[in-house]
Amino acid sequence: MSRIKTLLLSASLLGLSSGVAISAEMTVIASIKPVHALVAGVMKDVGTPDLLVEGNASPHAYSLKPSQAAALQQATLVFWVGHDLETFLDKPLETIATDGVSISLAEAPGVTRLPFRDAGADVHDDHGHDDHKHDDHSHDDDGHSEAAHADDGHGHDHGEGANDPHVWLDPANAKAMTLHIAETLSQADPQNAERYRQNAADLTARIKTMTQEIAAELAPVQEHGYVVFHDAYQYFEKRFGLSQVGAITLSPEATPSAARIAEIQHRIEDTGAVCVFSEPQFNPKLVNVVIEGTPARTGTLDPLGSTLPDSADLYVELMHGMARAFTDCLAPAE
Repeated sequence: MSRIKTLLLSASLLGLSSGVAISAEMTVIASIKPVHALVAGVMKDVGTPDLLVEGNASPHAYSLKPSQAAALQQATLVFWVGHDLETFLDKPLETIATDGVSISLAEAPGVTRLPFRDAGADVHDDHGHDDHKHDDHSHDDDGHSEAAHADDGHGHDHGEGANDPHVWLDPANAKAMTLHIAETLSQADPQNAERYRQNAADLTARIKTMTQEIAAELAPVQEHGYVVFHDAYQYFEKRFGLSQVGAITLSPEATPSAARIAEIQHRIEDTGAVCVFSEPQFNPKLVNVVIEGTPARTGTLDPLGSTLPDSADLYVELMHGMARAFTDCLAPAE
């Protein structure tokens, strides 16, 4: 192959008929920890994928190490979310990983994508309680077509038509991604196809149970407003009916201005928001500045599972961790 191809599952799998060699030493790479966990779950008892973005590094501003660039050259399959998240992979997937296949999981069949909403908006009323009850909805009726509120002109500069890439934070999307991973691996390694598909069935069953448990856990705090560090949580919020009222920064790469901080402080006062969440990947000092003079508490959300050990269990653990973080910070203080 002269350049890496993007593999999408449609009516017929493009798979390895496009020229990727099937090898007993197949090398599989995953971009971020949630993707790695899903791929590892599907590959259980067959192999282990390599991870690019380790620890608490952020995919929003990541640079490949020379050893990782070398690994990409040898990769058979590279699973990533897509262009809207791991921008650091765009060029390497075209110029380095020329003999493999990249799989954009945000574009997998069954994955629902939401447009970026304006992080400056008061999104308190846009959490979709009518659309998200406490069962595991299908993509056809889960209300994801609902548009975010327009507001005060602030927003991400992602270009027209860009989608929010944090798709894994909706467990229904994670199930669709898991099935896509299994079919892709089955095409690349047919001798283990039955194992991949059984692992995927086991993992999606766990995700379904997890979804039901989280919905029950979060039901008592759905109406409690909060502020996040950056607007990465609408998939989780719409699935579980939570009430975000704003985000500190409009882009994780940008430091908010004093005016922006003052705006968020006013929003906390106006909405009665009870918590402001930081993230392990970004400077927590901003959160302390924001809550100064307000009664809001602080919590930490870890959408990448950056503090968890890499494993096939990480996705379920990170989602339960997110639920605990919301419950701990949003529940009334005793």
